[in-house]
Amino acid sequence: MVVGFEKAVSATKSVVTSAKKAPTTLSSDRVINFARGDPTMYESYWRQMGEKCTIVISGHNLMSYFSNAGHFCWFLMPELDRAIRRLHCVVGNAVVDDDRYIVVGNGSTQLFQAVLYALSSSYDPDTEPLSVVAAAPFYSSYPEETDFLRSGLYKWAGDAYSFDKDGAYIEVVTSPNNPDGAIREAVVNRDGGKLIHDLAYYWPQYTPITGKADNDIMLFTFSKATGHAGSRIGWAIVKDIEVATKMVKFMELSSIGVSKESQLRAAKILEVISDDCQNSAPDKEENFFEYGHRLMSDRWEKLREVVKRNGVFSLPKYPQDYCNFIGKYTDPSPAFAWLKSKDGLNCDNLLRELKIVTRGGTNFGVDSNYTRISMLSPDEDFNLLLERLSAIKGTIINGNN
Repeated sequence: MVVGFEKAVSATKSVVTSAKKAPTTLSSDRVINFARGDPTMYESYWRQMGEKCTIVISGHNLMSYFSNAGHFCWFLMPELDRAIRRLHCVVGNAVVDDDRYIVVGNGSTQLFQAVLYALSSSYDPDTEPLSVVAAAPFYSSYPEETDFLRSGLYKWAGDAYSFDKDGAYIEVVTSPNNPDGAIREAVVNRDGGKLIHDLAYYWPQYTPITGKADNDIMLFTFSKATGHAGSRIGWAIVKDIEVATKMVKFMELSSIGVSKESQLRAAKILEVISDDCQNSAPDKEENFFEYGHRLMSDRWEKLREVVKRNGVFSLPKYPQDYCNFIGKYTDPSPAFAWLKSKDGLNCDNLLRELKIVTRGGTNFGVDSNYTRISMLSPDEDFNLLLERLSAIKGTIINGNN
């Protein structure tokens, strides 16, 4: 309950001088978890699609390791390759010309590991491991994923803003950024640097599509594009065939490829999305990205209103931009809300008093007065989040004033 504020913020020097529970009774006392980016809010859309995305696989199908033995990425299904390229052309968010190489992985997490291996394996292993950096606030899993294998080839080196070592390095550029939704560019910009562009959220439901990304290495994931996290499909668009080939080698040794069943399901769903986006019939229903954009915009409008009323938190402001896909100026609606508590309160602890689990700012390389809240939860949980945030009222005064 909110009356426990003092306990929640005991690690800070701030004091809650007035905190009152709203007169209404919260509809549920259960813990709601908004720390994960599990995109289950899209389930209702795909449910209404019925059998449109169904595929049937017979017992004798897909038995070989190989999807295309003559292709550099021998486990990539040709159907998925075509579907990925087509969708990017339809949306206009990435260059997928014939001189770009598609590498499929078990989600973008495996692809990230594969890229780190590919970019660092050409350096002398007897020297110091290659530094991997990202600008804070950075995705909270980058440090752990980078150091998990304790590789002698690379190591996590922290915030790109404070990186001052000479020589080669790898910088991860996440745009739109996870957790704060900002559009990012490289920070270090020095000779010897290699860039990985994580574009998991560069889709119309989250941000205006202002042009085709054309970076050396671009990571995308099925989970954030369509909501199908359980299929574990991600893909990289790579310019350099040598880098792409090394990524394939990493995949070969770590998992001997990627499930064909998952690839075919992903290909089918991506094709359905492309078909719907290109359907010009006057009576057509909204396509997936239109649906996602409408839903995300509505959620952000409601959240901003609640935050404005309670006066305890703040949210980032994002510039409106022209979206080439939607064909008008739109506001960004990031997949996560980057919530900041006023007067230096520990935001994560404060919300836990309301039985709202979030991921605190220290996980992202910044202060504890920030926390990340997923905007991708089911309607029931999101509405309960709004209800509990609305129950916070009061004035917070810094104890040093």
